[in-house]
Amino acid sequence: MTTIKLYNTRTRSKEVFTPIDPDNVRMYVCGPTVYDRAHLGNARPVLVFDVLNRLLRHVYGDDHVTYVRNFTDVDDKINATALARKEAGAEGTLEELVQQRSDETIDWYHQDMDALGALRPDQEPRATDFIPQMISMIEGLIAMDHAYEAEGHVLFAVESYAEYGKLSGRTVDDMIAGARVEVAPYKRNPMDFVLWKPSSDDLPGWDSPWGRGRPGWHIECSAMSFELLGESFDIHGGGNDLMFPHHENEIAQSRCAHPSGDFAKVWMHNEMLQVEGKKMSKSLGNFFTVRDLLDQGIPGEVIRFVMLSTHYRKPMDWTAEKTSDAKATLSKWRALTKDAVAGEVPEALLAAVADDLNTAGAIAELHRLASNQEAPALKAGAGMLGLLGQDLGGWVAIQESHDDKIIALMLARRDARQSKDFAEADRIRDILRSAGVKPMDTHAGNMAWEKTADFDPKKLEAL
Repeated sequence: MTTIKLYNTRTRSKEVFTPIDPDNVRMYVCGPTVYDRAHLGNARPVLVFDVLNRLLRHVYGDDHVTYVRNFTDVDDKINATALARKEAGAEGTLEELVQQRSDETIDWYHQDMDALGALRPDQEPRATDFIPQMISMIEGLIAMDHAYEAEGHVLFAVESYAEYGKLSGRTVDDMIAGARVEVAPYKRNPMDFVLWKPSSDDLPGWDSPWGRGRPGWHIECSAMSFELLGESFDIHGGGNDLMFPHHENEIAQSRCAHPSGDFAKVWMHNEMLQVEGKKMSKSLGNFFTVRDLLDQGIPGEVIRFVMLSTHYRKPMDWTAEKTSDAKATLSKWRALTKDAVAGEVPEALLAAVADDLNTAGAIAELHRLASNQEAPALKAGAGMLGLLGQDLGGWVAIQESHDDKIIALMLARRDARQSKDFAEADRIRDILRSAGVKPMDTHAGNMAWEKTADFDPKKLEAL
């Protein structure tokens, strides 16, 4: 069996992954808060953990892996969006408008992540479906003196959990000194965080022992992961922006609510995304959603390729040059594997992915396979990364149509060269170059080409 090594944030080391139960490998990843379109940075953890999901299924089998990613549909941003709609004249109660917005945004999310070739998780729980379980967990924390009620709020007492801060490597004193915490007179400690808060009559809320209200953000993931994966499971993932306070708080409340369990054994965090070397932000004008890119004609497979070209624990820089290069590479690979039947996943590529998701190393192996024109291995290896599939939208049909024309011209050029009609061969070469296709002559006489940044499919269509 393939040995998988994963970097565990909790231990600050790369470890051999040994599942709690090889017949039931369990992974939980924090999903989106559904108030708007997913931006490009939101896509990175989706793709990182999609590759891990594929790896786990390859090693342990589809029936032995459970992947859970939640939807946070209880949030002040969702409420604000729904309230703005109501004030603009939308019909329905605020709760109905919140439900509509959540449904709409989840549908958008599915469309966009599907376009990136991400497999859907086995379960995608919504926070609003687990309110009773959250209330039950909070009641248990109060009973064990890990939480307290104050002015309609219920707060977790961080001083009651001695290991608070271990994941992020911070002490409580450091966190108080350096963090922006909500100063509230009802808190015993400035770092105590909300498990339940009151809702006004115009906001969504649920009945509870502490009055009508709604859960805090952190308790949602703890309750959902416990109900779906148990008190101990294998992997918990998300972006490194969630390490503190979200994941730190999840650990504290989950370990205290279920002291006999370990909660998550391995913690994994991906680094953030930049655009042309700068942090993505609306103020810099470099903020865009996945849908923006798709609507600009950038295929989801290209977005996926660019994302996976950088190791998940390194900052990922999205650039126009990388996008262009990815288009050219994928076009060439699709042409090479068009009629190939996928073989076994190459050992070198599988070893790269199994080594803490070294997708950059795996892509380097794909380049080597393509150079050697090992089409069956290339197709199988690409599939391990979710590339070269037939379910990635119109890009496939468009690219194959373009590539068919290129192949026909390349064949005609080869025939002309073999019959020593070099004038005709040069004429075809010039036609290809005019369309932004660069023919490359190999020592073995194989056909090879690449699409340059000037590739113009319209010129091919006119031929």
